[in-house]
Amino acid sequence: MPAKYLASVLFPMAVPEPFDYEFPEGQSLEEGSYVLAPLGAKTVRGVVWNIHEASEKDEARTLKTIARVLDVPPLPASCRAFVDFVARYTCHLQGVVLRMVLSSPDALRPSPMKVFFVPAQRLPPKMTPAREKVIAAAHAGHYSAAELARRAGVSPGVVKGLADAGGLVTITRPTDLPFDLPNPSSEGLTLTPSQRDAAEAMITLTRRGTFAPALLDGVTGSGKTEVYFDAIADVLAREPEAQILVLLPEIALTQDVLARFERRFGAPPAEWHSERSAVQRRRVWREVTHGRARITVGARSALFLPFANLRLIIVDEEHDTSFKQEEGVLYHARDMAVARARFADAAVILASATPSLESLVNARSGRYAHVRLSARPGAAVLPPISTVDLREHPPEAGSWLSAPLLEAMTRTIERNEQCLLFLNRRGYAPLTICRKCGERMKSPDSSTYLVEHRYSGRLVCHLTGYSMPKPKACPACGAEDSLHPVGPGVERLLEEVQARFPTARAEVFSSDTTNNAADVRDLIARMEQGEIDILIGTQMAAKGHNFPRLTLVGVVDADMGLHGADLRAGERTYQTLMQVAGRAGRADHPGRAILQTHQPDHEAILALCSGDREMFIAAELGLREDMGFPPYGCLAALIFSASHEQDVIKAARAFVAAAPVVQDVDVWGPSEPPLNRIRGRWRRRLLVRADRKVDVSAFIQAWRKRIKLDRNVRLKVDIDPYSFL
Repeated sequence: MPAKYLASVLFPMAVPEPFDYEFPEGQSLEEGSYVLAPLGAKTVRGVVWNIHEASEKDEARTLKTIARVLDVPPLPASCRAFVDFVARYTCHLQGVVLRMVLSSPDALRPSPMKVFFVPAQRLPPKMTPAREKVIAAAHAGHYSAAELARRAGVSPGVVKGLADAGGLVTITRPTDLPFDLPNPSSEGLTLTPSQRDAAEAMITLTRRGTFAPALLDGVTGSGKTEVYFDAIADVLAREPEAQILVLLPEIALTQDVLARFERRFGAPPAEWHSERSAVQRRRVWREVTHGRARITVGARSALFLPFANLRLIIVDEEHDTSFKQEEGVLYHARDMAVARARFADAAVILASATPSLESLVNARSGRYAHVRLSARPGAAVLPPISTVDLREHPPEAGSWLSAPLLEAMTRTIERNEQCLLFLNRRGYAPLTICRKCGERMKSPDSSTYLVEHRYSGRLVCHLTGYSMPKPKACPACGAEDSLHPVGPGVERLLEEVQARFPTARAEVFSSDTTNNAADVRDLIARMEQGEIDILIGTQMAAKGHNFPRLTLVGVVDADMGLHGADLRAGERTYQTLMQVAGRAGRADHPGRAILQTHQPDHEAILALCSGDREMFIAAELGLREDMGFPPYGCLAALIFSASHEQDVIKAARAFVAAAPVVQDVDVWGPSEPPLNRIRGRWRRRLLVRADRKVDVSAFIQAWRKRIKLDRNVRLKVDIDPYSFL
């Protein structure tokens, strides 16, 4: 009697493991197949996670049968292994991680069909000027009746009449068409000798045909993008069916990079991020899973697309904290990209002008290849960085710009060059306080201060999205016109700039002023064309933009990121300021950067001004090693929340009491975090520190099994935390 086999199906929901099912009669089934299977009273989409021989115990069970196998290429083994790894590493349920893979369920169905109109071979004898316009528009592409009428500038009745007369014929084709194929043989920019050497090193790695991680460590403006373009071109030339994934930290960067891809490869890549519509994401998901999308550019969630033949992953600006997912499944896309490449036997390139200390240590220890680009091409040089000591040169009362910075701005504008003022605070003021009673305006359900937005006249919580009109009277004491803004945001800085430079064209670049990709493209284009004299920007302005006439960068508050208990505060400050300073100057327009600071002797500020990166790295790594912090140790945060404060205190204390005693593991807390209440839920935090040899994820999973939390208490596990709020 032949052996009986069962299919274990994992569903994209909060389930810890797959469920066993009987094979569907008369249908082909393999591991990775997408199926419809009965679950309770419903039929649910799932993935066959594995197929195994039935045991005697299985034979005694009454199992349901898979209802249908979907006509979709199976989820590759490398992607299933990646899901298992992410679930185990982040201490999340397998099904929840799978849900990130099946983020476009409509793509499991065949593409919707649509009717298009094209010119007939023989036109009717009666051709009016309006009909001629329709025929001309129809020759330009395949369009629906409504779209054809719009493009021709005529009424839909003209299109219908022409079709009835036989001048147009219909064709039916899928809505979701394949992406244009990139041309790897098209010529890129001429590389400098150092860029060519770096490109050859990247190409050598990708040709191994196995897992190969590398750190591409190049100063701002050194041409890292052109280097990895050459690596992409070589992969596609050798293996036309290969797929490449490029991760970017910000949607704002995507537009410029997409244009550069199209110029280099003759076709735009597939685009995946939160601003894409459901229809656009459906198309990308389907083309990726069928192996037809060759290059995909996207945000961190693109890591979970079901690539059929992933050969190269590039993480651009790998140091950027935007790669850390802070909601749902908590993961760092840089680290998970390395894991994804390992499971796919692919190469992975981490590119940055200011690499994370984790990546630097991996490169210096030999775990990653380390490729350096230490200079800008041609005559371009890195801008000199200097400080303004705000203790010696304080701004005037009610102002935020010091005299030395204002003087430098004046000279820059007189030369018809551009300035960038960097202040990573959105809105008008980060705090609104009552002058009479001292009341600080907070979000009603969170311990966060409300940020005043003068443009909209509202107070906004940037953490939860809560918003309210700014009151005319203090809600605590009732005093009218007593609510006063404290501190500067970019809107308030714009107000000062307009007062001091009334003839200069000044604008704000933040997520509040650029609501979508089109707004970002428009602002960047106007900056590149010299239509803006002074750009006041948040973090969005610090990343990846090339403004040829920008020669002065002024950092309004260089100390902002140095405060708090964040172990990466110095590293993040150094990275951010180096990135924003790097926006200044190109070959024909040398630049400079000025940092306003109260701490000119801080190691991060000194390293920036001296250009001695190694000094900062040595000091920072020495401190991390002494403390056993990453990259020399592991951290995990456990965040408890409940609707009542006493419940969360009790739960956190009970959890600590149940902690396993393990050598080389320290448990700190519970402590009250800076944000002790978010969205109406009170919070407490634990921090686990362990040596590198300890499997922190397994430790926490074993710990969780020792204690059952009350239903009203939630626990969030954050392996490798980046936020300590």
